[in-house]
Amino acid sequence: MNQDLATVSNFDLEHYLGTWYEIARLPMKHQPEDSTDISAVYSLNEDGTVRVKNRCLDGGGKLDEAIGEASIVDAEHGKLEVSFLPEGLRWVPFTKGDYWVLKLDEQYETALVGEPHMKYLWLLHRKPTLDEATKQQYLAYAKSLGYDLSDLIHTVHTGQPTA
Repeated sequence: MNQDLATVSNFDLEHYLGTWYEIARLPMKHQPEDSTDISAVYSLNEDGTVRVKNRCLDGGGKLDEAIGEASIVDAEHGKLEVSFLPEGLRWVPFTKGDYWVLKLDEQYETALVGEPHMKYLWLLHRKPTLDEATKQQYLAYAKSLGYDLSDLIHTVHTGQPTA
């Protein structure tokens, strides 16, 4: 685990809220590789936590949705914890995943998100497509941090709305 993994500074949660589209990711056991049109919508709950609504189309084209909740761990440096357990079980220890913002452009249009075990990584953008130069710049940064991108999945967007 790399607790010293560099994250952003001066993170602005309010600016980060809204819709993001997954451009690429490292494989996760909870997300089939044939999922398409992956989006995430972040909104603020009354208690200051963040509602996370992840949506995608499964391999058969059926809409799949997961609702989670993120808590701020280090607001200044974009470190959050996310749980997708049912609401009544979110208090259980060790059930939250780290969600660390590693790189973010000034306009909050493109984000690289990872975690200190360096097993999971997401490249997110405000639109379903991202120009190749920016994509390669963010992926090169992930490699420079020590991420192994040999299994990277480039997310397919078919144009069907999920957000």
